[in-house]
Amino acid sequence: MKITFLTSGYNYGPSGGIRVVYEHANRLVARGHLVSVVQPRRLKCLPRPEKTTPYCMVRGWVEKLHSMLVKPTMDWQPVDRRVKSLFVPDSEASHIPDGDAIFATAWKTVRSVLDYPKAKGEKFYLIQGYETFIGPKDLVEETWHAPLHKVVVSKWLVDIGRQLGCSDLAYVPNAINHERYRLVRPIEGRQPRVAMAFSKAPIKGAADGIEALRIARDRYPGLEVVLFGQTRLRSRIPRWIEYHSNPAQDFIIRQIYNKSSIFLCSSLSEGFALPPAEAAACGCAVVATDNGGIRDYIEHGVTGLLSAPGNPEALAENLCLLLGNDNLRVRIANACNMFVAGLSWDRSTSLIEDFVRSRI
Repeated sequence: MKITFLTSGYNYGPSGGIRVVYEHANRLVARGHLVSVVQPRRLKCLPRPEKTTPYCMVRGWVEKLHSMLVKPTMDWQPVDRRVKSLFVPDSEASHIPDGDAIFATAWKTVRSVLDYPKAKGEKFYLIQGYETFIGPKDLVEETWHAPLHKVVVSKWLVDIGRQLGCSDLAYVPNAINHERYRLVRPIEGRQPRVAMAFSKAPIKGAADGIEALRIARDRYPGLEVVLFGQTRLRSRIPRWIEYHSNPAQDFIIRQIYNKSSIFLCSSLSEGFALPPAEAAACGCAVVATDNGGIRDYIEHGVTGLLSAPGNPEALAENLCLLLGNDNLRVRIANACNMFVAGLSWDRSTSLIEDFVRSRI
């Protein structure tokens, strides 16, 4: 089969959405399919929201300027040489290869895919989140009703689809690359050290996470904290926190995940939440907000500890519960490590491959 994935634009760092696309692409080409990943500089017919926040406006200007001045790279993501990564000026049909199937991979890409001629392939939609945090609610939900064959990456998104009255919805869970994300240090005996992914995007709730860490550190003064992210400026990060800007994935795996005892996730909403799952595969116990997609692998009190989003005090209580009870920390970390071992990209790619075959 000839399969194309249309992404929402140039990408310069390891965002979850583009990583998921390339994980599928790598495995599909290994099975003999011809796969293209199209990353346009700008999207055709993207509606402009009537109202936007100053943060979104500034971020949009910065991203536009960055895409004009900097050539995108893929050095942060292993890509099979047989996958065609196409960096194109826009999402016009002339830049899209003909094929058997084409996937929209974000709400912003749906309109372009709907407008493509039949030669581009049967039309699919890989739904990786409930994206009302980056688009108007009515327009985002409208894409869920578009005449596309839909794939969702978590059970939470299945529930949202059912609430919206969607049909033709396939559940293909995200997974872990176990060749990379694995234990290199025993879970037992790890020092009190908390890791967290940092982002300035409000939906990631970084301020709540940092406040929870402050509360926990007041109670446990010897606590070590390490954050990592794409931003080079650390004005919002206290000096007592170790911070790594754009670290290599191998560094994250070996020096952050495998040297930490707990991974903290403070997001307000996640389609699946990859970093906590990858941290669990490396031996971290997960303390997180109940942000939706994380329910695919975290059961409160069994494979992790959950609290309501937007409540740093509750996050801190769960952190302190594990910091004060190492036996509980080890039990939860081992349980989640065993559970995520069953999250296989090969299985998920088989599901998406079978779904495409059944629809073309």
